Amino acid sequence: MAESNFIDYVKIYCRSGRGGRGSTHMHRAKYIPKGGPDGGNGGRGGHVILRGNRNYWTLLHLRYDRHIQAEHGGNGSKNKSTGRQGADRYIEVPCGTVVYNAETGEYICDVTEHEQEVVLLKGGRGGLGNFNFSTPTNQAPRYAQPGEPMQELTVILELKLLADVGLVGFPNAGKSTLVNALSSAKPKIGDYPFTTLEPSLGIVSYRDNRSFVIADIPGIIEGASEGRGLGLRFLRHIERNSILLFMVSADTSDIRKEYDTLLNELTQYNPELLDKRRILAVTKCDLIGHDPELIDMLREGLPDDIPTIFISAVSGYNIQELKDLLWTEMNNESNKIAAITSTDNILRQTKRLSYTPDDDDDDEGWGDDITDEEDDFEYLDEDDIEDLDEDDFEYVDTPDTQ
Repeated sequence: MAESNFIDYVKIYCRSGRGGRGSTHMHRAKYIPKGGPDGGNGGRGGHVILRGNRNYWTLLHLRYDRHIQAEHGGNGSKNKSTGRQGADRYIEVPCGTVVYNAETGEYICDVTEHEQEVVLLKGGRGGLGNFNFSTPTNQAPRYAQPGEPMQELTVILELKLLADVGLVGFPNAGKSTLVNALSSAKPKIGDYPFTTLEPSLGIVSYRDNRSFVIADIPGIIEGASEGRGLGLRFLRHIERNSILLFMVSADTSDIRKEYDTLLNELTQYNPELLDKRRILAVTKCDLIGHDPELIDMLREGLPDDIPTIFISAVSGYNIQELKDLLWTEMNNESNKIAAITSTDNILRQTKRLSYTPDDDDDDEGWGDDITDEEDDFEYLDEDDIEDLDEDDFEYVDTPDTQ
């Protein structure tokens, strides 16, 4: 069986570059005795950066590239030469990618726009060379700062398709047939359940050269929110749709019951889906001959709180009316698409390192052994950072080592 090319979930290991070490070089020249310190600063380590790319539709390109590593910064050298900055590593992802911490499950960031860049891991800052620490009373410092260490993180990338309209229905409800009729997309169509095994997008042309995007989601069955069938794997794609178009076949025994079952599965998966605008489309009306009297009978007992339309993708019955209804609902002022993910209450914090010399002018405090990093640095925990306000910060001038 051929492997699917639609990959919407990958786990990758990321590592930024460490900062370069500052140099402790002393200037030596034939006619310049006691030339003094001229050790340069270390270079910054490379960042790991996520970048949205609308030319990607899946995460397939990351499936076999699961170790993303940025370049380390170069060490400082003589003549106050700054070390080379480590090259940043970019991870191209499709729009609609959500990033989570693989160990804790914590939300990290969301990439929703083309060329949007998010720094996932910052490279370590380069250490200062010994020429930065020369003073009138300490003219030959033989110490320098080590560079900041690299950052490591294993993350989960999840793709949630971005579409204006998402199709929700049981297998064989006519979703793929409708996408085929509305757009140029050609999903596989069959007369057996679970014909659609992976989501697909179609662009629907509308009046005056306007258009919108529709998503064909694999069929949901009762119990999908508990892991049955294919629904659980693809329910995440419904979260990113502005409008949910529920589709129930006209030849089913109880249209209202099927609609309630679908709604219950979405509620069990994510109660926030109830806040989305919903439309009910009764499909395959060609099977009942488009009989107005029978349609009026079927309309009885259907929910009154959402718009309902009877259609047939095969015969084209009410297809244009469906487009008009979808466009009207999408542009309704009460249904404007809100921000996909609110970050007001999300503060992603990373541990920062600070290095502070003693007040006296001797070498103590910086440490003669520059490799003793853990003792030379002070760690600030996340709880400490949250309790800080602007008055707790002290601003100091330092040379630009970037």
